[in-house]
Amino acid sequence: MDWTYKMNLAIAYIEENITKKLNTEEMAKLADCSVYHFQRIFAVMAGIPLSEYIRRRRMSLAVADLKEGDRIVDVALKYGYESPTAFNRAFQSVHGVAPSLVKHDGVSVKSYSPLTFQMVVKGVEAFDFKIEKKEAFRVVGASIEMTGDMADMEEPMEQFWEVLTESGTLDQIKGLADGEPSQLLEVMIPDENTEEWKYLLGVITSKEALGKLEEYTVGAYTWAMFRDEGQLTDGYRVLKEWLPTSGYEYDDGPDINLHIKDYEETEFWLPVRRKVNGDDRL
Repeated sequence: MDWTYKMNLAIAYIEENITKKLNTEEMAKLADCSVYHFQRIFAVMAGIPLSEYIRRRRMSLAVADLKEGDRIVDVALKYGYESPTAFNRAFQSVHGVAPSLVKHDGVSVKSYSPLTFQMVVKGVEAFDFKIEKKEAFRVVGASIEMTGDMADMEEPMEQFWEVLTESGTLDQIKGLADGEPSQLLEVMIPDENTEEWKYLLGVITSKEALGKLEEYTVGAYTWAMFRDEGQLTDGYRVLKEWLPTSGYEYDDGPDINLHIKDYEETEFWLPVRRKVNGDDRL
């Protein structure tokens, strides 16, 4: 089944349940991937995080209700806001005006229509990549719990790097490496059924995880590996341009960034599987 069809099923679910509590797990199930992978693919393809898309759609629909004369408190409750204050804040973040002003003539507001995902083939710039099967391997390092869209987690990730660097923990981790590849890995570990995920900085090693360090076993997967010298922007082009036309789809393993040279060059590892034909895998 085409990945665009699956993503559009998720969009249809959002539209059908826009006034209800939306279930990200259900969206991911319709898209046939984990919650983490769904949110990441959505943000790349749509250009905005899933949470922001839902907010824009709700606030677009709220305009019509307010123009019809519905009370702000009723509209707020309709779209899942427990207080008019929270609704007012969300409304102004989208439209730039207070909801109380919408009923007046001449007030300018924005309208965001439902998304439709379509296949767009570019193919102008080549991808330098390889497909490689790897057996399971053990990583030791330090991690931090994350939730929701990766785009919203950039600041805590940067702070995590600073803490590990200043404490000497990052050097300790790098000193444990005794496997191949020996460089530092960023491992984004999804929880298949929730919005929670873990960001792990570690190395491949057989050595013991001492102190506050932890170990994680990366399962056996087929990996699509892409060198990034500043052009792929951490897998952005891979997900948007390569994956839809590659004959592969996301597998449910972690994404990995391998630091190759002085943190200036990385290799992005994407866990993939051949696309599904009916109920069978090719």
